[in-house]
Amino acid sequence: MRRSSSVTAGFIALVLLGSACRSNPSTPSERTVSPNVWATVNGRDITKEQVEKEFRRVRQPAERLSEEEAMLAKLAILEDLIVEQALMAKANALKVEVPQSELDAAYADARKNITEQQFQQELTARNLTADDMRDGLRRELLGRKLIEREVISKVTVTDQEISDFFNANRAQFNLPEEAIRLAQIVITPVREPQVMNRTGDDATTPQAAAAKAAMIMERLKSGVAFTELARDYSEDGPSAQRGGDLGLVPLSRIKQAPPLLRDAAMTTTAGSARVVSEGGAHTIVFVVGREPAGQRDLSSPGVREQITAGLRGAREQLLRSAYLAAARSDADVTNYLARKVVESQGKPPK
Repeated sequence: MRRSSSVTAGFIALVLLGSACRSNPSTPSERTVSPNVWATVNGRDITKEQVEKEFRRVRQPAERLSEEEAMLAKLAILEDLIVEQALMAKANALKVEVPQSELDAAYADARKNITEQQFQQELTARNLTADDMRDGLRRELLGRKLIEREVISKVTVTDQEISDFFNANRAQFNLPEEAIRLAQIVITPVREPQVMNRTGDDATTPQAAAAKAAMIMERLKSGVAFTELARDYSEDGPSAQRGGDLGLVPLSRIKQAPPLLRDAAMTTTAGSARVVSEGGAHTIVFVVGREPAGQRDLSSPGVREQITAGLRGAREQLLRSAYLAAARSDADVTNYLARKVVESQGKPPK
């Protein structure tokens, strides 16, 4: 199973913003807390059980970790939950909600690539319930709605900015040879160090990666724009921010690519996508179009769109990171687990 696009849909992958024990040192003396409380956010507890449950939800049951590796993973999950709590408070203040009908539809969509028997087996292996999965998906959808409203909807790119970029980078739009404009969605079967797509989706097993690739292809066939799917699901951070865009790739470079990727780029018709699979990883190659050699300008097909996507992606990523950092900074946070690890000189607390 996988986060976001499977029944193990997890919340938005949030930036790990440090393990400081307290974000507001001027707060009055702390209350006495149970050892079961691993953090508090604006007076709300995050318990050991919540972190352990999320740990089981996003890790593979068969994965073997040392005590130190497991604690490092749990510290990262705790930081995710801290930021999530801060975001949920903002969503509540802004009256951002997820209707039940929307949750039901997303839950059904997430489960359509797995049988009931497989689903129940996964729940048993992870010691989770279907309600746990629904709650994780609800939190993810709520976080996504908040980011859409407070980040994505506020990013704009003006015609002047597009013109300025073109004029400053005119040479890169002069093609010395025929080229193919390509876009990609990358899916790997391993956990990424940092997920930079809009949903935080990250396939972590070969099975999850294959199911994710199939889901994306189905959505493409239903008419969802490739750029939106790339921003939501691609596990290659830089190109995900640009809607998967790789720009114009000269034929000479394409011919040097691995055979499967080369053939996909060379033989796929413009406006179509093809899945290239190798070693458990999948690359969905989208051929935007082909361009002859020569200088192009802003009226040339795809130029304005390419510049817009690049500027928008970079600006969106910057605003997203700043928004998450500000949300955590604004919250009254105490990370008791981080404090215990520091006090034990790096030994995982019991």
